[in-house]
Amino acid sequence: MSGALHLIPVSLGEAPPERWLPADVRALAGRLDTYIAENAKTARAFLKLIGTTRPLQEITIHTLTDKTDAAQIKTWLDPIKRGAEIGLVSEAGCPAVADPGAKVVDAAHRLGIAVKPWVGPSSILLGLMASGLDGQRFAFHGYAPVDASERAKQLRAWEQHSAKHNQTQLLIETPYRNAAMFATLLATLKGDTKLCIARSVTTADEWVVTHTVADWKKLPAPQLDKLPTLFLYLAR
Repeated sequence: MSGALHLIPVSLGEAPPERWLPADVRALAGRLDTYIAENAKTARAFLKLIGTTRPLQEITIHTLTDKTDAAQIKTWLDPIKRGAEIGLVSEAGCPAVADPGAKVVDAAHRLGIAVKPWVGPSSILLGLMASGLDGQRFAFHGYAPVDASERAKQLRAWEQHSAKHNQTQLLIETPYRNAAMFATLLATLKGDTKLCIARSVTTADEWVVTHTVADWKKLPAPQLDKLPTLFLYLAR
């Protein structure tokens, strides 16, 4: 028998599952009896939303943390060699993309285990698609430094790199600091740099808008508080 590690995307926010996950992926996710996840509670919420073929209490969920070592991951994956199928989910969006699940996928490859990625939401790609910025050359940085001076310095460095290489820069922020990040971007970046705000993609609150920094300064600040937001910019 040939098993597999299935990489199953989850929601980016509150929205009906049929809006963001294909029916065949929902069916697959609903029949698996073992998962690896960052948070068992949110993984169970995902499974409850899509529906499962067995009671939730009968589904095993291994919790992946920063302290999970290679030996533990190998133990979780070993049943796949005997034909088992295991799902890997992220806290939001695609597993293993800007996500600690990447080390599970790496372990699977080293063990000779089949890895199967499934179609679903990725805020990085969806935001890039809708931004109108360069989609051929881009870099996702995750979080900018927390310290204000270091943050501004890094944002300017990314802007210079963007101008030199025509490369779109992408970053995220802790949702409750989104407004502060937006203000920092306006205060730091050049006026002709294009800035896109991609908020709550795939949900009822979805809002994706691109303007130059100079034009953003003329407009009311968008409502971003506690909403998942992707920031993208491209310098000239």
